[in-house]
Amino acid sequence: MRIEVISIGDELLIGQTINTNAAWIGQELLEAGMEVGRVTTVGDGLGQIKQALAEAAGRADYLLVTGGLGPTNDDITRTAACEYFGVGLIRDEATLDHIRRLFKRRNLPMASVNESQALVPETARLMQNDRGTAPGYIFERDGRRYYFMPGVPYEMKAMMTAVVLPELQKAKGGQVILTHHIATIGIAESSLYEQIGGIPEIEALVRLAFLPSPSGVRIRLNAMGEHEEEVRARMARAVERVCCNIRPYIFAERNIPLEQALAEELISRQEHLGVAESCTGGLIANKFTNLAGSSRFFERGLVTYSNEAKIQLLGVPEDLIALHGAVSAPVAEAMAEGVVRVSGTDHGLSVTGIAGPDGGTPEKPVGLVYVGYAGKRGAAVEEHRVISGDRLVNKERFAYIAMNLLRKQLFNLQT
Repeated sequence: MRIEVISIGDELLIGQTINTNAAWIGQELLEAGMEVGRVTTVGDGLGQIKQALAEAAGRADYLLVTGGLGPTNDDITRTAACEYFGVGLIRDEATLDHIRRLFKRRNLPMASVNESQALVPETARLMQNDRGTAPGYIFERDGRRYYFMPGVPYEMKAMMTAVVLPELQKAKGGQVILTHHIATIGIAESSLYEQIGGIPEIEALVRLAFLPSPSGVRIRLNAMGEHEEEVRARMARAVERVCCNIRPYIFAERNIPLEQALAEELISRQEHLGVAESCTGGLIANKFTNLAGSSRFFERGLVTYSNEAKIQLLGVPEDLIALHGAVSAPVAEAMAEGVVRVSGTDHGLSVTGIAGPDGGTPEKPVGLVYVGYAGKRGAAVEEHRVISGDRLVNKERFAYIAMNLLRKQLFNLQT
């Protein structure tokens, strides 16, 4: 089955909004054993949208279209769809009732323009939008199916999950596509590639992709075939071959972030974590508390950005800072020990560094970071130097360097 995605919106073309919808759709389809053949991004223009539909219809069996279904004058996807399929609009009372109930539930007045969203293409099958006001539309023509969904990510995701994915899975047919994820941290992409070794032999079994990011390198394996048992056997051989030489760097064989893997481990041990952050400004705490159920393992996070905060909240000795500087191994260790002392947690994690783009010196350049751990096994400190002039990238990398230190302490790893 051939699937394409069309993303609509001027904001996507000018970089005002990142196209996370297409990325999410691609990931979800791959997990369901399907692949996106192409993603096309067009602006809010009738001609552009209709041309994109016509071109994609020449290649694909299923077209997934997102964006441009809102109530304002720049939302013209519905008009483009009606012109493309040669149909008019009709008022759908069920949709209008849904919109009115939504505004009433939110205790908000309903603008007159929202009523226009109840005007729907007369031949389309509707997908109710449980998260918003714009319904989705399904058209079928010449053996092809077109799904039109809102561009608001949480509205699109709900519609994809409830309607589109189940329908595509039903239509998928006999080909088997399996995907396996291997998540690593603490090793560069090139080193990972060399350490695995024998890549041509592995690629004879599966398709292999290395996906680097500030949080580590993810390895994606895809295996396809007609017979599930044979595909699973190939995948199992490939996974073992990839993992055998890199196990100390693997934190999950699922598509999950490091913070989730650490959270699951801490919860299973019934242990708790406290974090003391300087240069990351609460980013580590934010990542952990973004996880549902974080209160089961995360006790507190302290942002001790200034020297005074380190002294007052963590008990870092003033003379230690004066002697070594706030960005130093002794201070990182004292911060980790301090957060354990004030929180009573099983594990304490700390980070202090220079995120940049300025503030560095020849002795302590931008990108220098010290991460500290204190807990049942004593204390540990690591020094790292991140090569990036981007402050936000540095903060992200610093956060994951600190979390990786926690991982190594939990599992007694030497990498």
